[in-house]
Amino acid sequence: MTVKLQCDPAEAKEIIYSTIDGLSSELREISLDLHKNPEISLQEHRSYKILADYMEKKGFKVTRQVYGMETSFRAEYGEDGSEGRSIGICSEYDALPGLGHACGHNLIAISGLASALAVKALLESGKALGKVVLYGTPSEELLSGKIIMMNNGAFKDIDVCLMLHPSNQNRHYESFFALQDVKVEYHGKPSHAGGAPWNGVNALDAICQAWVSIGLLRQQLQGQDRVHGIITDGGQAPNIIPSFTSGHFYVRSSSAARVDEIKQKVDNCFRAAALATGAEVCTKWRDIGTCKSKCNLSYTHSAKYLEEFGEKLQTRQSQEANPGGASTDFGNLSYAFPSIHPLFDIGTAEFLHTAGFANATHTEQAHKATINASKALSMVAAHTLLDKSFYESTKQEFETTVPLNMRN
Repeated sequence: MTVKLQCDPAEAKEIIYSTIDGLSSELREISLDLHKNPEISLQEHRSYKILADYMEKKGFKVTRQVYGMETSFRAEYGEDGSEGRSIGICSEYDALPGLGHACGHNLIAISGLASALAVKALLESGKALGKVVLYGTPSEELLSGKIIMMNNGAFKDIDVCLMLHPSNQNRHYESFFALQDVKVEYHGKPSHAGGAPWNGVNALDAICQAWVSIGLLRQQLQGQDRVHGIITDGGQAPNIIPSFTSGHFYVRSSSAARVDEIKQKVDNCFRAAALATGAEVCTKWRDIGTCKSKCNLSYTHSAKYLEEFGEKLQTRQSQEANPGGASTDFGNLSYAFPSIHPLFDIGTAEFLHTAGFANATHTEQAHKATINASKALSMVAAHTLLDKSFYESTKQEFETTVPLNMRN
């Protein structure tokens, strides 16, 4: 039997907005706590416990350390069934080495809490049927957490997935780049750098040669291509010919296919440096696969509700014509089921991954922006639960946009 739900968007909006407003002070405390105590990828033990404990206290069924990740969790409320749909929401909470929450994951964490709790309130009211699942997703800064979790069975029982990300502007159609990363090692032969350098094989020369070759390669790359990295070990002492050096490099572009093309060129740079210097080279590309670019679906509803708070958004064409160059492991989710990942303005001109942006993510202005964006995102979830035709159109858009051979 099909149940006819008596709830229009205005009524759902009242439930969702009042719920999030009532939680605002608690969420602010959590955000400030995470900001004050940042934990880098795979070490988010305190952060994940704070979030998981909070959701358990709020009536969610919480499972910790799930899907192959020690600092992940799943918080679920509601029931599966043919009469309702399942909403997935993501919270991130890892920080950057040396910069803290310069990507605003303290705000992403509480936006996930707010949205999941708002959907729970709508379900509790009896106005909607379905389920909401909040996924605690660690290690986004390594661009691995959601991919590992999905490879281990996460997200299989949801119909759509939603999350937010703070930024220095509102961008609902951000074209996140696909990414692969590689760790490279050069092995040479040590020798006295002053007394008998000719007896050595200089591993530092090798990685420097690779570095220069990659730099020269850039003039032959396309505008959306990126190759960047660091030397993680450059030798032990200036009077010893280094016998070992290592580096870590990222390759990004607008599609996974283009990343594969650039990988071959970068590998050639590594091999050529080994040949020129006599060192041996060892490369290891990430074994969980490429972090994919994000598939953009229509953001009409989330934009509508955000604009009600006085926020300004550029046209879709303008946003997609000016990609920001960042990457996210949420991109892989967007090729598995309908998903949205809007960026929201927290009132700063500072770019992400800077000390200035880290300072902005703990302000009252940033918190207010997160609360408003969470309301807008929750309304997308409400439309998905309440309006079957809305969900079916979203599903159709996904199936049209993402061919079968591109889906995870």
